Amino acid sequence: MRGLPLLLWTALSLVAAEPSYFREIRPVLQHNCQGCHQPNLKSSNLDLTTYESLKAGGKHGPAFVLLVQYLTGELKPQMPLGMPPLTPDQIDLVRSWVAAGAKDDTPEEARSTIMPGAPIVYSLPPVLTALAFSSDGKMLAVSGNHEILLHTLDGSAPPRRLTGLSERILSLAFSRDGSLLMASGGTPSRFGEIQFWDLPAVKLRRSVMMTGDTVFGVSLSRDGAHAAVGCTDNSVRILDTVSGTELNKMGAHENWVLGTVFSVDGRRVVSVARDGAAKLTDTGSGAFQENVNLLRGPLAAVARHPARDIVVIGGEDRIAYIYTMDRPKNMKIADDTTLIRKLERQKGVIAALAWSPDGRRIAVAGAAPEVNVYNADSGALVASCAGHSAGIYSVAFSPDSATLATGGFDGTVRLYDAATGMLKKAFVPVPLEKVVSEPGGLR
Repeated sequence: MRGLPLLLWTALSLVAAEPSYFREIRPVLQHNCQGCHQPNLKSSNLDLTTYESLKAGGKHGPAFVLLVQYLTGELKPQMPLGMPPLTPDQIDLVRSWVAAGAKDDTPEEARSTIMPGAPIVYSLPPVLTALAFSSDGKMLAVSGNHEILLHTLDGSAPPRRLTGLSERILSLAFSRDGSLLMASGGTPSRFGEIQFWDLPAVKLRRSVMMTGDTVFGVSLSRDGAHAAVGCTDNSVRILDTVSGTELNKMGAHENWVLGTVFSVDGRRVVSVARDGAAKLTDTGSGAFQENVNLLRGPLAAVARHPARDIVVIGGEDRIAYIYTMDRPKNMKIADDTTLIRKLERQKGVIAALAWSPDGRRIAVAGAAPEVNVYNADSGALVASCAGHSAGIYSVAFSPDSATLATGGFDGTVRLYDAATGMLKKAFVPVPLEKVVSEPGGLR
C-alpha cells in the first residue's frame, strides 16, 4: 500500500469497516428488539423483523436515526424497554451502520424466508415437534412451520393459526387455568424465542428472545406464575409469566438442555440435557442442588407425576428411568438411590415422555414407530400404539387421561385410547396445498 494517496486509503478503510446489516445489525435487533417490534405486537407501530419494515419506521417516523437515539437513551424511554441497555460496542455498531447509509445487504436467497404474518402454505405435512392439550380438554395445540395450530377436539371449528417469528416450535404448555399457552422454539443458528399467548383471545401477549439458537422444553409451574426453558448455551432459564422477565439463569449443565419440569410446589426444577444429567435446581436462588440420576448417556425428555415429586427421564440409552426428587439418604459416589424403577428397553432412542394426569400411566416415544404406554406403579406394558411410519417427537395425555395424542416425522396427529392403544382418529393438522394433475405434468 506504499504510496497510496491518503484520501483513497481513508476511503477504502471506511468501506472495509462499514457494518453489515444482514450479518451484524440484524442479529442485534433479533435478540434485543424483535420481541416487542414484530407483526404480532408492533409496539409503537414499529416492526423490526425486516429491513423494509425498519426503513418504513413506526408512529414516530423513519426509524434509522430514531433507532440510535432510543438505544443510547437520548430519547426516552431507553430501549430495549425493561431490559439491560445494549453494550457500547453494539450501540457503536448500529450508529456506524446508520452513519454509513444504513444499507441493506440481505442476500437474495434469504429474502425468500417466510416472514411473520405471511400465509403459511404447506405442500407436505410438517414434522410435528410439539403437542399439548388445553386444560379443559377441548383443544389440542400442534406445532407447525412458523405457527401453532389450535384444533378443537370436536371438530366444531377450523383450527386457529397462531403465526409467530419462530421457524420451529419445539415445545408447548398450557396453564392450568387455560388462560395462557406458552411455546418455545426459534430459528436454528439465529435466535431462540418464548411466546406467551393469551387465551381465549388467541393474542400474542409477549415474545421473549434469547440465545443464538432454538429454545427447548418449556414447562409451567403449577400456579402458572413461572416458566422454565432449556437452552443451547447449556443454561436453564426461569421467567415470570406476567412480565416475561428472566428471574434466573442456571448454568450447571455441560451441554444443551432439552427438557424441564417443575416440582409440585414450583420451588425446584429438574432439567435434562445432552450431558446425561437430570439436575435438580432451586428456582428461587438458582442454586444447583444435585444430580437426580446416575449418568448413563444423553437425555432428551422428562415428565413429572401430576401430584408427586417423581420424574421419568429418557434418552439415548432407550430406557425410561423413574426417579424421586428427594434422596432417601446421603449421596455417595455413583449413587442411584433415587431410582424407583426403570421401564423396558425401547426399540429406538427416547425423544418424548408423558405422565397421565391421573398418575396411572407413562407414555414413551422416540425413534421406534410405536408409542408404548406403561403402568406407572408396576412398570408393566399397558398398550402399544402403532401407526406411525417414523420417529415420534411429541406425546400428550388428555386431561381426563383417556386419550393419548402423538406426532412426529410423518406429520400426522394420532389420537389413541390410552388404556388399549386403539387408534381413535388420525389427521394432518395443517391445510395442504392441492396439487392438480394436468396432461403433460403437474400444476
